[in-house]
Amino acid sequence: MFFKRLTKNKSAPKSPHTADAETRSEQKSSSSASTSGAQALSPAELRRTVDPTSLGFKTTDNLDPATSPIGQDRALKAINFGLSMKARDFNVFVVGPPGTGKSTVVRSHLAKVAAASQTPPDWVYVTNFDDPRRPRALALPPGRGRALSQSLLEALREVAATLPAAFQSGDYQARRRAIEEEFRASQDDALETIRIKAAQQNIAVLRTPLGYGMAPMHDGKVVKPDVFNQLPESMRRDVETRVSALQTELETILASGPKADKERRRQLAELNQDVSRHAIEEALDAVSSAFADLPDIAAFLAGVEQHLTATCEQFLDTPANGRAVTSFDPAQDARLRRYLVNVVVSRDDEKSGAPVIDLANPTLANLVGHIDPLTPSTGSPGSGSAGDVLIIRPGALHRANGGALLMEARQLSAVPAAWEALKRALKSGEIVVEGLDGPGPGAVATQPVAPEPIPLLVKIVLFGQAEHFSELEQTDPDFSRLFKVQADFDTTVARSKDNDEAFGQFVASMVATHDLKPVEASGVARLMEEAARMAEDRDKLSIEAGRISDILREADYWSDSADRKATTADDILRAIKERTRRADRSREHIQESVERGIVLVDTDGKKIGQINALSLIQKGAFSFGRPARITARVHLGQGRVTDIEREVKLGGPLHSKGVMILWGYLAGRFAQEIPLALAATLVFEQSYDTVEGDSASAAELFALLSALADAPLRQELAVTGSVNQWGDVQAIGGVNEKIEGFFDVCAARGLTGTQGVVIPEANRQHLMLREDIVDAVREGRFTIYSIKTVDDGIALLTGLEAGTKGDDGRFGTESVNGRVAAKLKAYADRSRTFALSRDGAGA
Repeated sequence: MFFKRLTKNKSAPKSPHTADAETRSEQKSSSSASTSGAQALSPAELRRTVDPTSLGFKTTDNLDPATSPIGQDRALKAINFGLSMKARDFNVFVVGPPGTGKSTVVRSHLAKVAAASQTPPDWVYVTNFDDPRRPRALALPPGRGRALSQSLLEALREVAATLPAAFQSGDYQARRRAIEEEFRASQDDALETIRIKAAQQNIAVLRTPLGYGMAPMHDGKVVKPDVFNQLPESMRRDVETRVSALQTELETILASGPKADKERRRQLAELNQDVSRHAIEEALDAVSSAFADLPDIAAFLAGVEQHLTATCEQFLDTPANGRAVTSFDPAQDARLRRYLVNVVVSRDDEKSGAPVIDLANPTLANLVGHIDPLTPSTGSPGSGSAGDVLIIRPGALHRANGGALLMEARQLSAVPAAWEALKRALKSGEIVVEGLDGPGPGAVATQPVAPEPIPLLVKIVLFGQAEHFSELEQTDPDFSRLFKVQADFDTTVARSKDNDEAFGQFVASMVATHDLKPVEASGVARLMEEAARMAEDRDKLSIEAGRISDILREADYWSDSADRKATTADDILRAIKERTRRADRSREHIQESVERGIVLVDTDGKKIGQINALSLIQKGAFSFGRPARITARVHLGQGRVTDIEREVKLGGPLHSKGVMILWGYLAGRFAQEIPLALAATLVFEQSYDTVEGDSASAAELFALLSALADAPLRQELAVTGSVNQWGDVQAIGGVNEKIEGFFDVCAARGLTGTQGVVIPEANRQHLMLREDIVDAVREGRFTIYSIKTVDDGIALLTGLEAGTKGDDGRFGTESVNGRVAAKLKAYADRSRTFALSRDGAGA
């Protein structure tokens, strides 16, 4: 519809100046058509504009913001498929260039899917009382993990307060004294009995630092050894016999002491457990009742109660000094720390649904967690010791379990340990918390704890560009087995009524997201034109959300500066110009070099073997075109074109390929009956950087044909395009920037009306030129030509007929092709004559 209106508008009255300019343009076009197939493009073909009134709204306030991304149905269906597949190997790789907004789109979409999904369980680590080095991983319903931890913490505080008090109570002390007295009295009685018995036999029982001993007595006094030795032998033997018998009885009494002491300790332990059991049960009763419905948790709490009761003696020496229960931290007490619950994942602070976790720094520890050998927050005795569950640190896989984990592929693959750990987890379906050094021989032995693995059910979503996907696919055999879903994000959508409306809603959603002022229809129309330019296609729109959002936010700033209530087309245009100006230093420097004659570029006259090519300079996200002089020289030789750029290693492989192709064109067209006995040199003059790409191959071929035909080329024209061996001129990239680069040079010197750019016919659909260039063409001060073949271009550039073969198989003598054929035949004849004369001289 838009083009039909433009056609009708041509019949509308015009100013005399505009009418004359368009007449000159039409005359020039018809003149060109008479000598070549080149077509001078009309202003309407140089830029596709958008009529704001056709959009059907006044401002974006009249639109509902987009609730789904525009033009990404295929990618979103792929993501939904990957999420719906229950298998662990159907993970998703999202492909798309930077700035497309794929990350934002995927996160937004996953948030909606996750909200409608089941909330996964909480996970905790608790002490394994059977094997403290292997903490147990227990699952709880969502939200109950934190409650368990807090309830048990309060119960342990109560234990720490009440248990010492129970042991210091009068009743406990009396019962303990009774046991102690009973055993002490029993042994004392036995010793007293033997003392009496010994005294009756004039034997004294003596206690020494080394134990008990016996000695004879006389008149109640111990007989000294020297006196005893003077007694008759029979008397001494009698005493020794009595002493020996008494010692045997004494040893029996003393030997029964450890057994009695063991029994004493047993009775005391029973007493301690009996006294503590009530305090412990009462402290744990509330938490046990609250989690009685969860068998694993109930079993753990029963283990806590049993273990606390069995080890209650550790609280015997703790003074009951009235310490505040609420401020006491059991994690600081080595006796209670082992009973605490390490909440690895808790869903109580999240919205219902599956988690969607974004891991920005995918290190091994951040991904699968790690074992922290010390706990800096406590520094308490026992922290970091074997069996300490609190030193287990969760990773992103724990938090994402039951949902999705998002990572950048390049960052993940740059950390081999993390990448390998992720693959192990996906293959095994388990999360294994590893030490900071990762797994390896003896890893379990060197770590304070080796926690039980946690079952893993997660979808991994990796983001990357196409080359990242290909690189992983080619270098890692596990990649294709684990990431079987590719979600490919488009960067453009085709222009259509539906997509134009969707683009408006797309802009409205950005306005809402960034809290911007509404955008007028004229502003949206101008933004659509810029989106078409970004897409390098007049019939498509770029949906690179990042770049479009940047322009929109900057336009909002300029709208604020102008004190407007809505963003207009002028604000959008200023944002675009200001962005260009900020990045324009390199382009201005090059432009200045051309204007001052430092870089040689002719924009008038004719030259043999010299032509203006157009190259694209990329500076970050900013690109611009610049003219570059190409020259060609030919002479008699052995059939070789020397690409000077390649010879000095300044030519990239694609550029070298283009030169080889044009040589194939020459050989195929002119060397069917004679050898190519020429030598030629091609060079980008004043080029000091690497030349890459084949977009200058058409210009190089025109320069070479000019040199061979001695036919000068128009210097007011610049050429871009690649060629194939059949002489077809093919599309290239960056056509808008290249045209603008040459236009700026010509405009700085003064537009003459004969200047212009020659582009491939296939690039017509990519034209979204600046308005000033469209105006210059409309006024007949500049021209854009399109060509399909080499013959179209050489005829336009030389003003001569390109030439076709007649019935005799030869080109017309005055045509460019005829001149080239004649030159090549002359070279072949000279080469043959030279060879014959050389052979004759040798004979």
